[in-house]
Amino acid sequence: MASQDSVMIHTDQVLVEEKSSARILVLNRPKQLNALSYPMISRLLELFLAYEADPNVNLIILKGNGRAFCAGGDVAAVVHDIRKANWKSGAQFFSKEFILNYVMATYTKPQVSILNGIVMGGGNGVTMHGRFRVATETSVFAMPETALGLFPDVGASYFLSRLPGFFGEYVGLTGARLDGAEMLACGLATHFVPATKLSLLEEALYKVDSSDPAIISAIIDCYSQKPKLKDLSAYKRLDVIDRCFSRKTVEDILSALERESMDKADDWINNTIWSLKKASPTSLKISLRSIREGRIQGVGQCLTREFRMVCHVMEGKLSKDFFEGCRAILLDKDRNPKWEPARLELISEGMVEQYFSRMDDEEWDDLKLPSRSNFVLPGHAIAKL
Repeated sequence: MASQDSVMIHTDQVLVEEKSSARILVLNRPKQLNALSYPMISRLLELFLAYEADPNVNLIILKGNGRAFCAGGDVAAVVHDIRKANWKSGAQFFSKEFILNYVMATYTKPQVSILNGIVMGGGNGVTMHGRFRVATETSVFAMPETALGLFPDVGASYFLSRLPGFFGEYVGLTGARLDGAEMLACGLATHFVPATKLSLLEEALYKVDSSDPAIISAIIDCYSQKPKLKDLSAYKRLDVIDRCFSRKTVEDILSALERESMDKADDWINNTIWSLKKASPTSLKISLRSIREGRIQGVGQCLTREFRMVCHVMEGKLSKDFFEGCRAILLDKDRNPKWEPARLELISEGMVEQYFSRMDDEEWDDLKLPSRSNFVLPGHAIAKL
């Protein structure tokens, strides 16, 4: 009986509605801001694969219950599992998550994600690889991993590296928050629909008996607006971002920002410098290299490389910053992590290089991406961003 209750709890974490040829999947952990648990990821993967093979399904709509779309992966649970068992149990979470990201990136039917509220970290992995990403005035995007001792994963080295100029490096290294207007402007969102019109949009989508992306896009267009960027929007600072975040190293990026701040008093530049200085130095260095490599790789290659990186992070041999970041930010909440190494200059190229190498474990292997009928070479697939 207990096992049945457990299954019911896990099943309820993703609610399913059927409307004509549309399937609506609702992330349903509102108290946890819909943070992705392992059962949620497994259920989403199961549903996406089943719907792709079902000729009666033309469209997937993904949304969240409550004030968040999805605040990310449930990394606190991952840390708990690692401490209870070993690092491989944590790595299995990411393996399943990255395979879901890849299936979404190579999906043959349109996915419409309604990004009402918070969409952060792993939440972006289940949206950014889909064809349509609808932001609202309540949307808050971020990839805050460097403050946790992690790095932007879930294929972020693919989708961040394809943003205009070096905006992806800025967003990925600083963990900067973007609103719906900024998401639309930089391409993270494909549409902006006021929250009050979402129910009308969804009703219109339910009536579409087509998987033609042009038809779906035209329907979303009917409810869309082009919001104005706020005066202090980071996206209006793209010239400064490109000057600074195009630099070769994190140290060079910081030096460039500090030179900019000397020329004129600027709160935005000072906050950007502060964000970088409070992040894990190791995370900053591996994140920059990851995004740079992502510029010339397909989404499957990015996910495969990121899986290597996350396995090294979970194992904790090279650095324990991830566990320290989770302690300081998520568990003890003193927000005062003690990073080791504590300074950028203490982290050599050789140390960074180790994160990109295969695990030194005969019983462990690289990420195994599923073969997809629409792509000949799995690792080289190009997503829809």
